[in-house]
Amino acid sequence: MVDLDLLHSLPDEVISYREQVQPVLERRCVVCHGCFDAPCQLKLSAYEGITRGANRKKVYDGSRIRAVQPNRLFIDAKTPAQWRERGFSPVLHEGGQNDPLQNLEGSVLYRMLRLKQLNPQPRTGMLPDSFDLELDRKQVCAKPDEFDRFSRDHPLWGMPYAMPNLDPDEYKVLVQWLAQGAPAPQAGQPSAQAQAQIIEWERFLNQPGKKQRLVSRYLYEHLFHAHIHFSGTSDREFYRLIRSTTPTGVEADEIPTVRPFDDPGTSSFYYRLVPYQASIVAKAHLPYEFSPQRMARFRELFLKPDYVVTQLPGYDQRIASNPFKSFAALPPDARYRFLLDDARFFINGFIKGPVCRGQVALNVIDDQFWVVFFDPDRKLITSDSAFLSEVADYLQMPAEWGNSTLKLLKPWTEYSTKQRAYRQARDAQLSGLKPMELDQALEYIWDGDGQNRNAALTVFRHFDSAAVEYGFVGDYPETAWMIDYPLFERIHYLLVAGFDVYGNVGH
Repeated sequence: MVDLDLLHSLPDEVISYREQVQPVLERRCVVCHGCFDAPCQLKLSAYEGITRGANRKKVYDGSRIRAVQPNRLFIDAKTPAQWRERGFSPVLHEGGQNDPLQNLEGSVLYRMLRLKQLNPQPRTGMLPDSFDLELDRKQVCAKPDEFDRFSRDHPLWGMPYAMPNLDPDEYKVLVQWLAQGAPAPQAGQPSAQAQAQIIEWERFLNQPGKKQRLVSRYLYEHLFHAHIHFSGTSDREFYRLIRSTTPTGVEADEIPTVRPFDDPGTSSFYYRLVPYQASIVAKAHLPYEFSPQRMARFRELFLKPDYVVTQLPGYDQRIASNPFKSFAALPPDARYRFLLDDARFFINGFIKGPVCRGQVALNVIDDQFWVVFFDPDRKLITSDSAFLSEVADYLQMPAEWGNSTLKLLKPWTEYSTKQRAYRQARDAQLSGLKPMELDQALEYIWDGDGQNRNAALTVFRHFDSAAVEYGFVGDYPETAWMIDYPLFERIHYLLVAGFDVYGNVGH
């Protein structure tokens, strides 16, 4: 049974996805269907997520023995046909003929919306026990030929699931858009203000020379997850930094590696900036500003100092997964100051990135703690290039093992041993420091050079979510982090750059 009244009043003009449909999805749907743990992997945060469809396999599954094929929207496949080959079933009618009645009858998405209208959410009282709201709930993802049985077995499970019904205007917009065949929006294009900056930044990142190439690789591996915003552009216009097989001026062709330090498979690739096409959701939003001042800062940190890069590192996992080896030629002071400049962004990386999901991921952090950093002007041994070179083997990262299913325990014992060796080497060097008064010791804490508010941070955890705020917020916490360069770098490579959400239990 379809909404014949909405079919009879179907407008002649095309319903705009951007101006009419997307606002409804963002108000009512994206909060659940916007991240890796979207039910049935149905991403309603982008048109391409709707055309991709649904897949009942879980992305987050800490018990799986074998890693699974990555299915990242916009990256691992580009067309509905390619997604069908990867096991995604359609939620739109794909019969070919654009008939409004068939478009509704053949759409799982419409039938889920209609099911909710036929079985409205109770307005009072508690939800029935038939609703499963657990984080690791069983995935029930009806395909087109399974929907009749699904609706009989679960009449209250229409969309929005376990939430109030759409209001009549919201429902009308979505249903009539689906009846029109879910017309696609025009591809988003960079604004004129952004386009000029994109050209300038791509020129900067793709300059020849070993020194520049190593710097660009370092920047990419630390900013691959950023939502890059160009100064002077719209507040809602963001971009991603990618590796592409094509240069500036040609449509970008992203190299779909799992990790940013994985082998790109070619020696000839280019760093490109492409529009971020999905809706912005707080869970995954990591804004990072590109501006003339930022480029000048990168030049000051990485290109102005007098050092020589004689050989570029390869992409062997033992080297590429360890930034203390792959970027040994870059001054540690420059690397550390780069991280400090935007410390909140990098600490947020493991809170807003794929690694941080649910209570299990957050059991390792307290409900409130403060974060401070060692002053880079105080020449600590842990920021000394010679010392880091000596202990680089102790600072290996588990990502070098990939997703091995045969060596689940060896990495744990091996890295535990290396961690102890590193701490012994570090403590042996620090033991040479003379005892000092507390006031003197506090001078080793970075003050942000008197102007950078990233100098002090507060991390809050609320059950299965967390946030990072500037400054010391709240009462004195039970614990605090005091981070030096190696620890800061390892946080990023262990929990952001080296984390594979599609990996196995060993990972």
